Amino acid sequence: MIVASILMLAPFFLMLTTSLKSSAELKSIGFSVLPRETTISNYLVAMQRGNWVRYFYNSFVITTVTVLVSLVINSMAGYAFARLRFPGRQALFVSSLIGLMIPPQTTMIPVFIMLRHFPLAGGNDLLGSGGIGLINSYTGLMIPFIAGSFGVFLFRQYYLNFPHSLDDAAEIDGVGKLRCFLWIYVPLSKPAFATLGALKATQTWNEYIWPLIMTTTSDMRTVQLALALFRDEHEIEWNYLMSATTIITIPLVVLFLFAQRFFVEGIVTTGIKG
Repeated sequence: MIVASILMLAPFFLMLTTSLKSSAELKSIGFSVLPRETTISNYLVAMQRGNWVRYFYNSFVITTVTVLVSLVINSMAGYAFARLRFPGRQALFVSSLIGLMIPPQTTMIPVFIMLRHFPLAGGNDLLGSGGIGLINSYTGLMIPFIAGSFGVFLFRQYYLNFPHSLDDAAEIDGVGKLRCFLWIYVPLSKPAFATLGALKATQTWNEYIWPLIMTTTSDMRTVQLALALFRDEHEIEWNYLMSATTIITIPLVVLFLFAQRFFVEGIVTTGIKG
């Protein structure tokens, strides 16, 4: 585990040390892991390239809303598959798991076409023509990530651990299925919520391809797209690029530190069926 941890932390260490090097040192002959002369001005220069306040705002809004909506949808779907009995439940669950087997790259173009021709959005008429649909909108950037097969599977496995006597006691007390979910299961599901929240936040915050496809203006750029400001056809300004990368990595590190205990607990418990 120590060796594996070192291998995983090595890129982050190189990112940090590179962000502290001067442009002259990076262009000089030879390579050194540690900077010969440390400079923090790279961070100031990097943040002066472009409107980073807007980029962080876009990523924060997209990530926050995506995580919150995703937690609601996936937790309710997982609860339905685990605790409710209805015709076709197993077939629906198996069909939802098929999404885990399909690479997102294969559905990217069809999803883009659907959002591009979304009715009554972005100047489109009722038939989805005449405008740009959900391109350059927060909604278009969030829709593909608000639900997913993995989240449904995670919550279903977690809710299968609860004893059936819990549902029987709630039914005897006259508590309906919805109130049972909100009052009993949700308060007991902090590990599952923290696990999916951390994973979904990381996925959305780090997404690059989808925002690249769905945005055409600088005002809708996310922090990942903004990293392109530090490279052109001829060279890459590695010190500024690594400085900006370090800054946009901090929110995810802070999130994981706060959710670490619940995250580990959620991963363990969702793999055990009691």
